Amino acid sequence: MIPPIAKQIPVEMTLHGDRRVDEYRWLQDRDNADVRAYLEAENQYAADVLAHTHVLQERLYQELVGRVRETDSSVPVRRDDYFYYVRSVKGQQYEIFCRRHGEDGPEEILLDENELARGHSYQAVGAREVSPDHRLLAYTLDRSGGEVYDLYVMDIATRTLVEGPVGGVAADVEWDNDNAAVFYLVVDEQMRPCAARRHVLGTPVSADTELFREPDAAFYVGIEVSRSREHLFISLGSHTTSEVHVLRLSDGPGGALRMISPRVQDIEYHVGHSGDWFFILTNDQAHNFRVVEVPVDNPVRSEWREVIPHRPAVKVESIYAFERFLVVVERENGLKRIRVLDLVTRESEWLAFDEPVYTTWLDPNPEFQSRTLRFSYSSLTTPRTVYDYNMETGERVRRKRYDIPGGFKPDDYVAERLHAVAADGTHVPISLVHRRDTPMDGTAPLLLYGYGAYGVCTEPHFVANRASLLDRGVIFAIAHTRGGGELGRAWYEKGKRLYKRNTFTDFMACAEHLIDNGYTSKGRIVCYGGSAGGMLIGAVLNMNPSLWAAAVAVVPFVDVLNTMLDPSLPLTVLEYDEWGNPQDQLHYEYIRSYSPYDDVRRQAYPSMLVQAGFNDPRVKYWEPAKWVARLRTMSTSQSDILLRTRMGEGHKGASGRYDYLRDVALEYAFILTRVGADA
Repeated sequence: MIPPIAKQIPVEMTLHGDRRVDEYRWLQDRDNADVRAYLEAENQYAADVLAHTHVLQERLYQELVGRVRETDSSVPVRRDDYFYYVRSVKGQQYEIFCRRHGEDGPEEILLDENELARGHSYQAVGAREVSPDHRLLAYTLDRSGGEVYDLYVMDIATRTLVEGPVGGVAADVEWDNDNAAVFYLVVDEQMRPCAARRHVLGTPVSADTELFREPDAAFYVGIEVSRSREHLFISLGSHTTSEVHVLRLSDGPGGALRMISPRVQDIEYHVGHSGDWFFILTNDQAHNFRVVEVPVDNPVRSEWREVIPHRPAVKVESIYAFERFLVVVERENGLKRIRVLDLVTRESEWLAFDEPVYTTWLDPNPEFQSRTLRFSYSSLTTPRTVYDYNMETGERVRRKRYDIPGGFKPDDYVAERLHAVAADGTHVPISLVHRRDTPMDGTAPLLLYGYGAYGVCTEPHFVANRASLLDRGVIFAIAHTRGGGELGRAWYEKGKRLYKRNTFTDFMACAEHLIDNGYTSKGRIVCYGGSAGGMLIGAVLNMNPSLWAAAVAVVPFVDVLNTMLDPSLPLTVLEYDEWGNPQDQLHYEYIRSYSPYDDVRRQAYPSMLVQAGFNDPRVKYWEPAKWVARLRTMSTSQSDILLRTRMGEGHKGASGRYDYLRDVALEYAFILTRVGADA
């Protein structure tokens, strides 16, 4: 099998005295028939190379499906006298959104996403919001993977559409308390939510009221109705700076927006409401964030009063205001915990967890007056478990542990938390899981996952699919590199902009630690990352290709310099806070030093599976396509470098749950055959 050869049409570019040549720039013309033909040829080549794995893929797929409770239901969420839930049905790709009036009432199907998906290869529902009086359902729908949605409103009783489609909107939608209007977001040509509008049902979209428009391309607009349903928050945010405006919903359509606090560079804040107070989570004078309160009627900064002070070792991640309680999600030593603060007594309780590696998160808690907190817990060996916690008595009730069919036994597996030491002495956490009987003598293959960007924490949660790797003797590990947020704000800041290379060297330090301590050996590690994590994979392949047995890069952001030099592309201006603006020479030279596409060199690269989405608005399909083309011309090895472009999908891959598992089976087959664990 001969791989496709991309023609070279050199385009020269010079900036800051540096001359670069992009010989594959022509692949950026998505309307060019030659581009589509090339991508299709790459897809066929990848299929041909992987043809010998078809039996393994099918076996893996059946295993993956066998660990899914195909007909299942979520724990119902109460709102007034209704109980809302989603369920799935064996053989169907998508969820069904339902409710009951009373716990034992008859089921009412609100939205069957399988019916919506008929005739469409891709479908993503962005939001499902029921009106305050429970009569209407507003939802947003994307059928391309491009993350631009259409807004619809349905009368639940008659199941007829009363509005829509309203096109060109973002995923989010909120109801006004009068049940007669919805708030939504408009996206601009750069895919940025740029304006918040109010639409009155039954009126032309052209008559919609624009509540706020943000002209600065570095900021995006968000909307959220407070849990008390008294206020609409319009948030404006970049990656490092925010500003919030508030509208009192009882003031009606003519109500005036008030600013909580004007934006200040590198100061972030988020707002919740309870009673006479706004509660504000902010990094103002608090690197790892603190919580303050301020009177609703006078929310100026001079009136801020501290509720939870800054603590250098604890990152405050989010707050949720109830009528009587403030729930705070914190992170210490890389692990999340939930704090419940009584707003009357000002005493706190922390929910305790006993596994060494775990994660937890809050589930929907729509009832503002509730004394019950719904949350979920998971670890690398424990499937998702849903709990109700009584915030007054401290009683914890397990509502559901998601069942894993197929004979899965948590005790067959071991989870560990390790630390590697980077070149500068920094200790980098590693979360790791393996079968209890996997030999720890350096012979086991290992899959090392990394992301390390935007302050995002890679949570050590349970994924049933991984059992197909673990049961074949593969160790799974997460490198919690700088650039993520696992160890607080400083951990993020030391892996962005002019510190970005720390992410890559941290990842390699984790690989070397696992080798040195007998978990695996050089050339037995498969590295895996997606999006910004795909940049990480591209960088470490350039820096030390012999360390890896193979690599999987999903929608990888690898053409960093060219993308950041093009402000017309979606999200580019928003991303200056993360990567730097290469119009500045210092940032240009730094990005140039690691940008995977620019740094491809003549050396022996390992086998690679690279996946792209033709409709991807975040990482354009041409980034992985150009990267693979250049890798093929430069690699001195005979290793397969495969490109799969999903022509009808975007950044998030397949939307149907069975289609998704087919993709997982293909990835796993690639990984297992590359490390000789394909039995």
